[in-house]
Amino acid sequence: MIFDRTDISDEQLIHLYKSLLKPRLIEDRMLIALRQGKISKWFSGYGQEAISVGIAEAIQTDEYLLPLHRNLGLFTSRKIELEKLFAQFQGKKEGFTKGRDRSFHFGTNEHHIVGMISHLGPQLTVANGIALADVLENKKRITVTFTGDGGTSQGDFHEALNVAAVWDLPTIFVVENNGYGLSTPSHEQFRCKQFIDKGIGYGMKAVQVDGNNLLEVYSTVKKLAEEMRENPRPVLLEMITFRMRGHEEASGTKYVPKELFEVWEKKDPVMNYEKFLIENDILTEEKTKEIREEFFSTIKKALDTALELPKIVPNTEEEEADMYAPHEQELIAPISSSQTQKRLIDAISDSLRQSMERYPRMTIMGQDVADYGGVFKITDGFVEQFGKERVRNTPLCESAIVGASLGLSIRGWKAVMEMQFADFVTCGFNQIINNLAKSHYRWGQNADVVVRMPTGAGVAAGPFHSQSNEAWFAHTPGLKVVYPSSPYDAKGLLNASIEDPNPIIFFEHKALYRAISEDIYDDYYTLPIGKAATVSEGEDVSIITYGMGVHWAKKAAQELNEELGENHSLEIIDLRTLLPWDKETVSETVKKTGKVIILHEDCLTGGIGGEISAWIAEHHFTNLDAPIMREGSLDTAVPFSADLEKNFLPYERFVDKLKKLIQY
Repeated sequence: MIFDRTDISDEQLIHLYKSLLKPRLIEDRMLIALRQGKISKWFSGYGQEAISVGIAEAIQTDEYLLPLHRNLGLFTSRKIELEKLFAQFQGKKEGFTKGRDRSFHFGTNEHHIVGMISHLGPQLTVANGIALADVLENKKRITVTFTGDGGTSQGDFHEALNVAAVWDLPTIFVVENNGYGLSTPSHEQFRCKQFIDKGIGYGMKAVQVDGNNLLEVYSTVKKLAEEMRENPRPVLLEMITFRMRGHEEASGTKYVPKELFEVWEKKDPVMNYEKFLIENDILTEEKTKEIREEFFSTIKKALDTALELPKIVPNTEEEEADMYAPHEQELIAPISSSQTQKRLIDAISDSLRQSMERYPRMTIMGQDVADYGGVFKITDGFVEQFGKERVRNTPLCESAIVGASLGLSIRGWKAVMEMQFADFVTCGFNQIINNLAKSHYRWGQNADVVVRMPTGAGVAAGPFHSQSNEAWFAHTPGLKVVYPSSPYDAKGLLNASIEDPNPIIFFEHKALYRAISEDIYDDYYTLPIGKAATVSEGEDVSIITYGMGVHWAKKAAQELNEELGENHSLEIIDLRTLLPWDKETVSETVKKTGKVIILHEDCLTGGIGGEISAWIAEHHFTNLDAPIMREGSLDTAVPFSADLEKNFLPYERFVDKLKKLIQY
């Protein structure tokens, strides 16, 4: 192994040695702790330390790193307190995740590190959001994110590189090519001979480095970073290396040919670099021994301290509270009483425009949202007012943009992402469920993201543009789910959602966009998230619903009174927020009428109506004068034909059930 020390001082060479040795010695101690049962799992970076250390030392300390589980050297190079790091490994409350996640699944803004989730690929797209914030703020900084050769098979890898290239983001994508994805060898993962060949496909620079040569890693990254700060653009950086231990320690290495270990042992980054320093009289053997003994003492002391920490005493109230970033909503009333009649679509546009004016560090992202104004024209004219930097067309890559939204939030920005249709959210599902929703619970990082979801049937759009999928998200702690039914509510609730620092899934019924209108305030105002509205008061039956269901309920109430020739008193409750839903208002209406029917457009099985009816049965059984009823759409996909779609939707079945409930 040839080391080129060009322009690197003796002092820096010694500093790099210490930075390289430290994670190796921690690894040695952690493997002992694993065998002793003091930690539950260990993902070893043994033999790959030069990559993490060389990169961390080559960039500025205020530039973000997004590592995987074999990058201990990034954490130690950023001078993270070993006591806290070891507490994290042991699942102690004093760790970075309060015992809620393991090993390197955490972030720390203090040290400019954002850790991984187990799905490997998502952090690549989060890195783009961090880099985008630097571009928007004209900060000359880069972001570095890591993946393994196995992780490059995931869609997030493609989406992240493509977005970074299209947007000229200063992101370095590091591929640690160690020959295996767990036990699957490279030739079963991909057919390209080397990852740098992929660079041309994305229109980006690609560089290959000997990942075991500390100085080659350090010098290459230092030069790339300097270039990228002045001329922002992404780089694909392939690090050739080898994993000397199992994917995780318990999995072993029996699947790896023995001769590979013999070859790569000779390329050990610590041994070779230490030999280079001694042969060039930069260090002596006595000095390396002294450095090792000092590290042994420091590591032992920190580990002993962490081991003495008490076991976690669960606190349910704290666990539930930490799912969300703290936010005490203060309602904002309009400055003037001026009102204009507006459709639902106009109200949403109003909200977005006024929020963009209110928050200079806010972006709107989505397919065709810029010059075209979005497929529903909600952001029409926004580019002229706010520019294409803040109103950003995206490639067709939902996962990448949700991930980038989290990255923007990490840097203190607000992000509103438009799913062109709610159906397409499946392509970004992992990011929403496992990144946005769990981020604050895991390491205290809020996701200040609103995902707008044009939803619903009734427009003959077929199975892939008509689904009601709100129940998927109402089941996910850490998210808030908002679903207005009127222009007035839409504006006030969207403003409130953008104001809220937590991730919000905001549903907008497409069939209502231009079908309803009402007078709403011209000024900015907010409405309470988590509070239902009483649409009409009544004494006989409670209809609990939301979205299009509100309009069905009003229509049914009128038609039934005309048909039956009686003035039945029906109370209609519009939930407006589905997570958290308003138990207090539901409780009051059940006590008042004693008869309840729950209506939603979503399919009946697994819909939120089942949850609400179960809660009512548990808490208000003695208040009921009839069985709880519910109605939803058929348990089928949404059909295209207008006649089939009408049959699919619940209105006629709901009217029949409502009659039965009234007459019970």
